[in-house]
Amino acid sequence: MDTNKTTNPFLFASILTLVVSLLLSLTATSLRGRIAANIELDKKKNIIKIIGVDISKMTAEDIVYKYKTTIKEFIIDSKGNERLDLSISDLQVTKNKTLGSFIYSYNDELFYPLYKSSNVIIIPISGKGLWSTLYGYFALDINDMNTVKGITFYQHGETPGLGAEVDKPWFQNNFINKKIFDENNNLVSVSVSKGKSGNNMHAVDGISGATVTSNGVTKFLKMTLNNYKPYFNKSRE
Repeated sequence: MDTNKTTNPFLFASILTLVVSLLLSLTATSLRGRIAANIELDKKKNIIKIIGVDISKMTAEDIVYKYKTTIKEFIIDSKGNERLDLSISDLQVTKNKTLGSFIYSYNDELFYPLYKSSNVIIIPISGKGLWSTLYGYFALDINDMNTVKGITFYQHGETPGLGAEVDKPWFQNNFINKKIFDENNNLVSVSVSKGKSGNNMHAVDGISGATVTSNGVTKFLKMTLNNYKPYFNKSRE
């Protein structure tokens, strides 16, 4: 290439930009499937974790096998009826960008996914924190649909040391054995207090310095549980 010509450096830069863009595009395309598979694996890992499985030494194959042998997937309609004619994979999933919640639908009808083991029912939860949308799962005792058995988050972008404390055992363990219904059978959910929750069976200790994240968890947890209220009521009758 004749570098004495004034147009040649611009031509070279254009070609280089094109080549780099092409390589990046090919790399992203080749990794897309692997990224999607890793996300699905992480979801399965958190679902079996919430039922009490020790995942610390499990391989990817172990996690998939344990999930397949212990977890049943199913969906319910807005009236709380289990729909055996549809599966989670049949649903169209869209995101409410304002609330950070997922909308599951089929032929313009709303549905709600559930996961079940021998002793717990597991509900996907999501909503806005301070900086990000938090995605996770919430588990209830299958026998009373009231006693909390666990909570876990598999994705968020909250501040380390503050809102990111939602990942820590001290925060998640506080939910265990809390109740989502009060003595009058009203669904009150479990709120994240500004300070210590004391003996409140419907609240857990807050995260110091992370008021917005705490309020976000309180808000989207109750909002999500209300979607499943008809199913809870049918199961509790």
